Amino acid sequence: MEHDEPSRPRDARASEAPDQGLPYATAFHAPVLCLAVLEALVTDRAGLYVDATLGGGGHSAALLDALALEGRVVGIDQDAEALAAAAARLAPEIEQDRFRALHGNFGDLERLLAAIDITEIDGLLLDLGISSHQIDEATRGFSHRAEARLDMRMDTRGGVTADEVVNRWSVADLRRALREFGEEPRAGRIAQAIVAARPVETTTHLADVVRSAVPTRGEAKALARVFQALRIVVNAELERLEQALAAGTNLLRPGGRMAVISYHSLEDRRVKRYFRYGNLEGEPVRDFYGNLLTPWRPLTRKPIVPDAAEVVANPRARSARLRIAERLPDSNDDFD
Repeated sequence: MEHDEPSRPRDARASEAPDQGLPYATAFHAPVLCLAVLEALVTDRAGLYVDATLGGGGHSAALLDALALEGRVVGIDQDAEALAAAAARLAPEIEQDRFRALHGNFGDLERLLAAIDITEIDGLLLDLGISSHQIDEATRGFSHRAEARLDMRMDTRGGVTADEVVNRWSVADLRRALREFGEEPRAGRIAQAIVAARPVETTTHLADVVRSAVPTRGEAKALARVFQALRIVVNAELERLEQALAAGTNLLRPGGRMAVISYHSLEDRRVKRYFRYGNLEGEPVRDFYGNLLTPWRPLTRKPIVPDAAEVVANPRARSARLRIAERLPDSNDDFD
């Protein structure tokens, strides 16, 4: 069946990009693996797609250009600044009722979509991690390279801050968080140094404390791991990811696809496990004949990674890993 062409040619918004040579990039954020996402995710050009990590709207803009006029995209983000940037960028599509932005966390995906009478979708994108804007906006507290209050909340409307974690948690709880969510081998030493240095009120002060607890040659990796661990704790990122993966099973039509871009092994392992086995435990469930029971067909045996040109243009893309899976038709079996 033929459909009307999109309102703009596919790369029309590329002119909005800064001098990076990346399609759909803006000063707010450069969408990672953008063309690979389009190729994998769009199965129905008149379908309904959800960009559950909207950011600056780059992936949503690309999806809208790839879809026919009947095609629609819903964008979700918990960051008010990201929503404002995306709404301004995609104002014509909002006017045409092709795009809608929702304020919320992708862990609440089913509830957010149900509130606008959406119970089935054709595709779901999760681009995990942190946006370029959040890193570059010093006041958000995500980076150790600029002085700021220890915040790290993606949704600033409420919730625990990094300041509360750093200054109130016990040595044991800090050690466990740094080891589990940062995979930091010197978690105990760093946790003790943090507690001894309290109150730790800024990102640069925390960075100095971390440096004091590790060898000079290990500073860069330790800082990255500690700030990653705190960000994951503050935003409950892994729990939210698991909720979103389960929601994808319930929302996607048979033949619909989910694409997930992860940036570290904690995320990637969960996605790989869920796409392979259809559950968060990574336990194969089989029928009487030994056939694997799962609602998913993985389309990527190995994750898709950025090519050298994209990494040169956007160094923050270097750790990105894209996995895609297709929703299988329901059977009489229940999936956990």
